[in-house]
Amino acid sequence: MKNWPDHTVLRLSKLADYAVVLLARLGQEEGLHTVPALSATTGIAEPTVAKVLRILSQSLLVEAQRGARGGHRLARPISAISLAEVIVAMDGPIALTACVDGNTGGCEAEGHCPVRGRWDPVNEAVRAALTAVTIADLARPSCTGMHRRAPVFPANPGAGLTAAPLAAE
Repeated sequence: MKNWPDHTVLRLSKLADYAVVLLARLGQEEGLHTVPALSATTGIAEPTVAKVLRILSQSLLVEAQRGARGGHRLARPISAISLAEVIVAMDGPIALTACVDGNTGGCEAEGHCPVRGRWDPVNEAVRAALTAVTIADLARPSCTGMHRRAPVFPANPGAGLTAAPLAAE
């Protein structure tokens, strides 16, 4: 059996991860949100929040309003923003290898590579999977999180629970 490395190979960049967190936070409440307020509610440092929002704004995922009453808001609902859009905005095109989508010059072995051009279907499947997931999907409470907020059983055991009588045989 192969010993796999202890690190993850496919991973979002920190900025893409922060972008998802910030978009999810912006989706929780309508209106304008300031950088300091977003930093306080997400735990992301203010300079990083400002940088991520600037990139998201350039990618038309977030709108910025300048001035004393300024801030940031979503350009559209988080249910209409895919994870793929966020990754492309923050990190550039989604590509598993240098030669995907017919690109050339990114690999020293491309002239004699036996799998050249065959990564395209894999890359397309990854893109499709990331496009199918929205920020709203990621922002939904997890099953574990829902159970923490609303216990399945009453806090007082036995309260409100009655045993049904057994049917006589």
